[in-house]
Amino acid sequence: MTDRPASWRMPTPKQMEKLAAEAARRRRPPATAQEATLPAEYWESVLQDPRAVANDTRMRQRRLSDIGRHILRVSCRRCERIVEIQTADAVRLYGSNAIWKDVAQRLLDNTCQQRTGRHEEDGCWPALETP
Repeated sequence: MTDRPASWRMPTPKQMEKLAAEAARRRRPPATAQEATLPAEYWESVLQDPRAVANDTRMRQRRLSDIGRHILRVSCRRCERIVEIQTADAVRLYGSNAIWKDVAQRLLDNTCQQRTGRHEEDGCWPALETP
């Protein structure tokens, strides 16, 4: 006596070839998707447009000496804590060539309350804000 249901049987080689061909046909993209690709010049112009770069990204990569604001603010997306520091104090503590993104991460990490034990999840998730 077997544990298999009565309807179970191994497909024949011809049926297996038919199933494989059907699966390959489903994986192939439709012809309309191949025809709808946009030219490379279009994507190049989109990426070179100055509006393509978000203000937040530009702000993150700036050095402290290049930031004209009086107060810098960073908040945590995870624990919703907010840390503010004067630009002059940040320059005095971290140097004028320090990148704002790195300084913001250090400010949050110094007083982080969210510790899970996993390296990937530990610490705060900075969100740079405009005061």
